[in-house]
Amino acid sequence: MSAHRVSVLEALRDGPTDRRELCEASGASSPTIGRVLADFSERRWLVRDGSTYGLSPLGEYVADRFLALRGAMEIEEKLREVWQWLPVEMPGFSVGLFADAVVSYPGPGYPYEPVERLGHLIGSTSSLRGFDNIVYKSSNLETACGAVLEGMTFEYVFTPEALEGTFAWNPDRIMEVADSENATILVHDHLPDGDRCGLGIVDDRAGICCHDADTGALVAVIDTDAPEAREWAISVFEEVRAEATPLDSAAFESRTPS
Repeated sequence: MSAHRVSVLEALRDGPTDRRELCEASGASSPTIGRVLADFSERRWLVRDGSTYGLSPLGEYVADRFLALRGAMEIEEKLREVWQWLPVEMPGFSVGLFADAVVSYPGPGYPYEPVERLGHLIGSTSSLRGFDNIVYKSSNLETACGAVLEGMTFEYVFTPEALEGTFAWNPDRIMEVADSENATILVHDHLPDGDRCGLGIVDDRAGICCHDADTGALVAVIDTDAPEAREWAISVFEEVRAEATPLDSAAFESRTPS
């Protein structure tokens, strides 16, 4: 279907419209709009009331299905490179939750986009909740630690292995964070989708941190400000949090170099 036909279909789905408004909505000339309307009328997609055009029940059906398919294909194109890391074990997940997501994926010759996006999200929020089983890059860990020590509320669930690796990065720094009143660190033996991704929730966004199952490297960040996605992420986090156990700080303190 041509771009002009799609624009007319979209405009008509919003309600009865005259030819001038259809020209403005589509950017097409009046003769072009005339040909589109004639075609739609022949297909029985239109009803006309004087100079105003509207969709017939058949036209409404076509518009709903076609525009839904177009939306689905736009989402597919956006997530095509990262589909294998999307969560399948997290209850309630659907691709539609991330329809308007920002997808940070390494481009040709520049592998740092996910790390930089994650750093931006961490550095621009007053709270961070989430879970994962990988050890993040030093730059992201330093950003998170600095933010916690400056007052950011931090609730995070690690696997034992991820916690060990994070602690090994900088024992003193991690213990300083763990001792902060605004930090809650928990441990979970089996996180959902732990072999492919983790979940993060900041002030107004929810994100999926995708990682390579073999290397544990961060390969993509998918984040959105859609309220329904954030609500979903919070519900999943709360389930994981309820199953986790608090960090035993004494066990790590005993291993911190004096």
